[in-house]
Amino acid sequence: MNQTSSAVELKNVVKKFDEVTAVDDVDLTIGDGEFFSLLGPSGCGKTTTLRMIAGLELPTAGSVLIHGEEMGLKPPNKRPVNTVFQNYALFPHMTVAGNVEFGLRMKKVPKEKRSELIDWAINLVEMDGLAHRKPTQLSGGQQQRVALARALVNRPKVLLLDEPLGALDLKLRQQMQIELKNLQREVGITFVYVTHDQEEAVTMSDRIGVMHEGKLLQIGTPEDIYERPSTRFVADFIGRSNFLEATVASENEVVLSNGDRLQLESDHAIGESVAITVRPERLTIHKKGESSSNQHQIDGAIDSVVYLGNAIVYSVSIDWMHLEVRSSETSNSRYSEGDEVTVSFDPKYVSVVSG
Repeated sequence: MNQTSSAVELKNVVKKFDEVTAVDDVDLTIGDGEFFSLLGPSGCGKTTTLRMIAGLELPTAGSVLIHGEEMGLKPPNKRPVNTVFQNYALFPHMTVAGNVEFGLRMKKVPKEKRSELIDWAINLVEMDGLAHRKPTQLSGGQQQRVALARALVNRPKVLLLDEPLGALDLKLRQQMQIELKNLQREVGITFVYVTHDQEEAVTMSDRIGVMHEGKLLQIGTPEDIYERPSTRFVADFIGRSNFLEATVASENEVVLSNGDRLQLESDHAIGESVAITVRPERLTIHKKGESSSNQHQIDGAIDSVVYLGNAIVYSVSIDWMHLEVRSSETSNSRYSEGDEVTVSFDPKYVSVVSG
């Protein structure tokens, strides 16, 4: 991956449908050879953003550049991109090889060269021996591989993928996540991947852009997005979080709603209402009164216990709210409903977001 060389740039991109703003002033640079995911709930603008890169939609304002070239009004077939959709759009009357060959025929690639490229693409997605089958004779995962081969056979500079795993069952989807990432590394092509599934994005991506209501809220590595969310929405959408309401007292102190003071740096205005977010696995639970090396502690009582095999999830009632605590099954202590406990956390694992 070479982020110093950009594969895709969006500059102040806006897309409106009548009075509805689907994409709102998006600025984004995707590095050459990067696996980049646009993540967000349905209707957030991620697919519309992908379609503008593909040329299937034109921006109301702003510009789209691919490898430094302004796309302007260029139609999809004139852009150095290919797109894989969730429904795969395979031709049912054609064989695997015929589907893969179709784009090459449209581009009038010589027959000898076509044969070489088809063999390369089918081998790439591990469909050797199935070239003469038709889509109805293939499983969902195999059909997805054919769609990928058809998109990659033209050697696009950028591959756009719109929820391509959405129709697969969970086990196959998880398997294909690994295969897709390995495939991207092998071909070295920039992948721009749209999904509403946090696990998909975190598993495969070099970086993630989180979208909500047309806006790009945060861009970062999976670790950045998970450990250091910039907004309450991002913290809540990626994984699970606890939110403690607070007020900013100074640039390095916040006051929780129960009056406790916490030393945390924040760029929010003094007096602003904020939320302290901390992941359930970053909370430590121990018997009430026991000392802890963590800097902040809150007393409470256990409301419920859920056994998950590799972890136990406790719901702990404190004075003004409930906290979710995820404890490793290998931990020495087990607690029951009604037990009085102390929950503690290290401020370095805490983020301050707008309330």
